[in-house]
Amino acid sequence: MNRLSAILPAGQVLVDVDASSKKRVFEHAGLLFENQHAIARAIVTDNLFARERLGSTGLGHGVAIPHGRIKGLKNPLAAVIRLSQPIPFDAPDDEPVNLLIFLLVPEAATQRHLEILSEIAELLSDRELRERLKTEPDAAEVHGLIERWQPLKSVA
Repeated sequence: MNRLSAILPAGQVLVDVDASSKKRVFEHAGLLFENQHAIARAIVTDNLFARERLGSTGLGHGVAIPHGRIKGLKNPLAAVIRLSQPIPFDAPDDEPVNLLIFLLVPEAATQRHLEILSEIAELLSDRELRERLKTEPDAAEVHGLIERWQPLKSVA
């Protein structure tokens, strides 16, 4: 099991979500975390935007990893939202984004949070997998693709 799948329930993978802007998709994520984990949606969206003001979380190739620190959160949480239409996201390659992996971490984030982010970036750098995640019509299969993915083992 990889670090992302350990914190990503199947019910938090959504495909073909209709959101016309970064603001709308952040609100959608806020609503998802509020419904699934009783975290106020405003807290989620405010934290995501606070992080985004430091620089875009868009990686390029149509993907982004919006993330934020949440006061009172005990463990990291993740969600995957794939949009029906790509949106502008200020990514380094200026490509619009349609696949977003959201990560919420405790306010006193640790090395573990950086490891999760690093692993998500590694997963998204796999071109073939990234394209399947961006096109697979079934949310359960998107979750399965993430669940079955294995990070490269470090040669330590």
